[in-house]
Amino acid sequence: MKRNKSMIIAFAGPATLIFVAMFVYPIIRTVIMSFFSIQEITDPISKWTFNGFGNYVSLMQTPLYLTSWVNLFKIFFIGGVITLGISLLMAVVLKSGVRGKGFFQAAIYLPNVISSVAMATMWIQYVFNSSYGFLTNFFRTLHLDGLASIQWLDADHKFWALLLSYCFGMVGHFMLIWVSGIERIGQDYYEAASIDGATKVGQFFYITLPLLKGILRTNIIMWSISVSGFFLWSKLFSPISADTSTVVPMVYMYDKLFGAENTGDVVRDAGSAAAIGVMLCIFIVVVFTIVNRLIKDEDLEF
Repeated sequence: MKRNKSMIIAFAGPATLIFVAMFVYPIIRTVIMSFFSIQEITDPISKWTFNGFGNYVSLMQTPLYLTSWVNLFKIFFIGGVITLGISLLMAVVLKSGVRGKGFFQAAIYLPNVISSVAMATMWIQYVFNSSYGFLTNFFRTLHLDGLASIQWLDADHKFWALLLSYCFGMVGHFMLIWVSGIERIGQDYYEAASIDGATKVGQFFYITLPLLKGILRTNIIMWSISVSGFFLWSKLFSPISADTSTVVPMVYMYDKLFGAENTGDVVRDAGSAAAIGVMLCIFIVVVFTIVNRLIKDEDLEF
């Protein structure tokens, strides 16, 4: 027994220390920093000034920060419905026995292999461009001049262009997760349902969906994590400064932490940036708690 304990400590000890140093300590330090007024993230503790919930109150009184959360919730709800809905539909179609399943599955997942920078550049330059973009030429070909004249990258349409391109890139990722869940469902259920006269639509709503509750819960949680870390696409669509139509909390935190140009001066506020990070973590925890309470599959059996 002592030898086993020694072996466990020998193998698990280094990994535990690395985990504490790389993950636990930064989390605790970030939470503590959120209650202090700190200019630079590298400032020693002696320069920290305690201000309680001052960082949180100040952020909640900042219009741009509130706008960033509105954009985040739009991406979470609207983008979530689009991405998870389309990915589920594609997964069901691919598992229905369609020919060339492997090819279509690889083609749909392909955007996840390509760099996000390359994907965003493709959408900005070759899809949404008002002069020679795909959408402009497509609508012109159909003589839909009203749609062809839409400026997809202006302040009124940039957010929806961003959301469309991001959802397109994420569909393949969640499709594979749905496929893995559908593959766990035994064919006996569908055969029995077919014998009883159930249609394909009925089988989807009464067999596939109920047995995918666990996968649905996982996908929603993973989507919330992905959305909370939404940064690169926003910066690529608004590279110079935080645009009200595309700003999200992660971008606002970046500007607070590393400084945003304001009337020629660079203003840094590491304390407020830490507070934003804490609120993003709370957002994920809240989503996790709600989803686990609302979506339960303990009563289902395969």
